[in-house]
Amino acid sequence: MLTHNLKRALVLLTCLALTAGAEASGVTDSDRALGEVSFANSCSVEAGPLFEAGLKLLHHMMYEQASERFEAAVKADPQCAMAFWGRAMSRLHPLWPGQPSADDLQRGWQDIEKAGSLEGPGARERGYIEALGAFYAPGPQRSYQARLEAWEAAQKKLYQSHPADTDAAAFYALAHLSTAPKTDKAFVHQRESGAILEALFDRQPRHPGVIHYLIHACDNPPLAPRALTAARAYADIAPEIPHALHMPSHIFVRLGLWPETIDWNLRSAAAAARQPVGDATSLHYVHALDYLLYAYLQKGEDDKARQVLEQVNGVKKYQDNFIAAYGIAAAQARYSLERRDWQGAAELTLGTFGGFPWEKYPWFEAMAHFARGLGAVRTGDGAGAAAALEALEQAQRRSEDEGQTYWAVLVEAQRQTVAAWSALAQGRKQQALELMRQAAELEDSVDKSPVTPGAVLPARELLGDMLLEQGDAQQALQAYAAALE
Repeated sequence: MLTHNLKRALVLLTCLALTAGAEASGVTDSDRALGEVSFANSCSVEAGPLFEAGLKLLHHMMYEQASERFEAAVKADPQCAMAFWGRAMSRLHPLWPGQPSADDLQRGWQDIEKAGSLEGPGARERGYIEALGAFYAPGPQRSYQARLEAWEAAQKKLYQSHPADTDAAAFYALAHLSTAPKTDKAFVHQRESGAILEALFDRQPRHPGVIHYLIHACDNPPLAPRALTAARAYADIAPEIPHALHMPSHIFVRLGLWPETIDWNLRSAAAAARQPVGDATSLHYVHALDYLLYAYLQKGEDDKARQVLEQVNGVKKYQDNFIAAYGIAAAQARYSLERRDWQGAAELTLGTFGGFPWEKYPWFEAMAHFARGLGAVRTGDGAGAAAALEALEQAQRRSEDEGQTYWAVLVEAQRQTVAAWSALAQGRKQQALELMRQAAELEDSVDKSPVTPGAVLPARELLGDMLLEQGDAQQALQAYAAALE
């Protein structure tokens, strides 16, 4: 039987070994300031701390940084199966717009196969590997949605097999959110995931995935108040993570807490500016600036909004990413449109930013066509409006062809909006109202994407403008109230 002093000595030696392993493997103080996870794994003493740092970053959706930690864990211990799982998981961004490329799918599956071939992991770790394998497994014409649903079902099985495993529960909640229908205004998946995460938050209030995914679950009008406490706690666990500093504003925007939205996104942008991706400015920088600009515009602080737009446009090169593309295009369009600067909207150009590949993102480039179209109509430029309508139609077709059905809906709503105002300019008042109502119904048929604080100029609000111009103040008021709601 071990004596009390010998037990204490063994515990101390274990702690010293883990600390030494962490330091030797390159884990930094900033890696430790990422929240708290406790994930038993079969990796070596050197690789284990790197894996846990990668896992925390994964929960923060800092995917590039997470992948770097997992890669370091693989180098420290080529038998660390969960490090290969982590590399594959870093390629899956379930709540972000877009989907993995063919190369990402192939590399992810290779990592899963490698993880599964190793002898070290136990049954629980193999459960994680098999769950993610359900997403990456090759198959004839497997759609992205089908892959997400397969991952969700496998992750649910893992969660049910290990109900006390916080990470299994958090990843199941995330997977369940990823399959939520965009047209479900009852938010069934969000409520179910939120209930799991709320219970976890009560027990582990410093777990990054629990807080992060709870905010996503409640990023909708009826549930937002339930995540306010978690949102305000997020920065305390990861004060240097740009996305952790930004995420609470998803709740603040829903609740109209503009000063907090401004403060947190100022901090997020500053942190992102300190963390470039290679020679490019991080997507998290412009993501925070778009929310910041939106908040200033809601407060009517146009000069500050203009200064933010100058920051957006002052970047030499942006990271090639969906979120960066959205933030650049949205910030520029919303600055003109929110202020009803029709001439500025008509003249909008997105900029090149070191060769940013706009041709890859027609559904986001469409926001510039939308702004130019409305600006052209309102400044009497019929030819400009017609050109914008044609560009929006092409963007809508490309969105459909490339499987971007959610964004195709919104581009079509933008096209109908420009068509409505064009009809009004030509004196076809009844047709204009019919088109504008259709656009508002179409835009309202889908939930807000996490990438955006809100539409660059809501169709329902523009319907109110049109009704007011036609002298129907009562119905205009109803449209504005519905837009606010």
